[in-house]
Amino acid sequence: MERNGNHVAGITTVWGPRPKVSENTIRAGRYIQQPEGYRAFIPNPLPPDPAVIISPEIQVLLSQADRALGRLDGSIQTLPHPDLFVFMYVRKEAVLSSQIEGTQSSLQDVLAAEARILTPDRPQDVGEVVNYVRAMNLGLKRLRELPVSVRLIREIHAELLRGVRGQHLTPGELRTSQNWIGPAGCLLNEATFVPPPPHEVTRHLSELEQFLHSDTPLPMLIRIGLAHAQFETIHPFLDGNGRVGRLLIAFLLCEQEILLKPVLYLSHYFKQYRQEYYEQLQSVRDRGTWEDWLTFFLRGVVDVSKQATETARRILTLRETHRATITENFGRAAGNGHRVLEHLYEHPIVSVNEVQSLIRTTYTAANSLVGKFVSSGILNEITGHLRNRKFMYQRYIDLFRDDEGKAES
Repeated sequence: MERNGNHVAGITTVWGPRPKVSENTIRAGRYIQQPEGYRAFIPNPLPPDPAVIISPEIQVLLSQADRALGRLDGSIQTLPHPDLFVFMYVRKEAVLSSQIEGTQSSLQDVLAAEARILTPDRPQDVGEVVNYVRAMNLGLKRLRELPVSVRLIREIHAELLRGVRGQHLTPGELRTSQNWIGPAGCLLNEATFVPPPPHEVTRHLSELEQFLHSDTPLPMLIRIGLAHAQFETIHPFLDGNGRVGRLLIAFLLCEQEILLKPVLYLSHYFKQYRQEYYEQLQSVRDRGTWEDWLTFFLRGVVDVSKQATETARRILTLRETHRATITENFGRAAGNGHRVLEHLYEHPIVSVNEVQSLIRTTYTAANSLVGKFVSSGILNEITGHLRNRKFMYQRYIDLFRDDEGKAES
């Protein structure tokens, strides 16, 4: 059957039914026997060869993803003080990305840790999630003066592992020994996947950086999807590769101004379909199925963009509801009440002392104001103490927690 289409470097566009791509076991790279006796995977540089086939299915997903990301970006920009709301989107991504790697900490655990609330049942790994938040913020700050690069990747990796599990595994340094992926406790010869040997890592990362800043005609979302898979294949660090690879997605979306703020918690999708996520990445290495991986990746972008946009809509509704409550019920304290409400979107756990510092009044007046928030159902006290009490903006936090259970694998 004759097919219409065209081809430019790195990309083939076809019209008509999705073509069957024969499995090409060396399209993404090949397994090479090492002197030590094991076989390691040596990836080919991007873009793939043969070129990525932009089938009708992928074309539709690309269009849907572009529209969904545009709506998400627009919905965030319509929020008053958009930077306030980025706080929670970043923490949701941090929680979910870390949970993929086995952490148990929830969003509320992270917020409590940041608010310095010490509880005996708090997961020990909460520091790893807090570090993810710091790594994200560091990377976004550095993007103002540094492109997405090996240097940036090493800096955020150092921040990610600072003072937590994995801190002895050379944070910020490319590995100098062989690592592998497989069931817990498995040996090298039992591994599911063995990344490139350490002496190959620098070259492959350099090639990836060149691809990211090349003038390839590949659509940017395709380029980002390819880059994430390639980074996970290179596995350049002894620990933290999955989390850094998912941070890379956020940095590229912001660097390319696809999103002006990091409000896409794509790890929700990767966690929900964790087994398929790993299988798709491995299939690329074993069979060269780049198109299948890109289809999976783009579906995730579409799905999570829609969820994040709905979250933004619900934030706006909640804010307007609570602004009306404050205006109607707080009397002469309404002005300070509105200031505190805006503060809560960036710091959803507060103390009376923090409120006092924010509105620059007496402790008694601040305590009275917090009491109005509690009696109006906006805040609730969470420590059960008479002193050093903390108050949580629970309904706002719940907007980001309501699908945590659905994301469980």
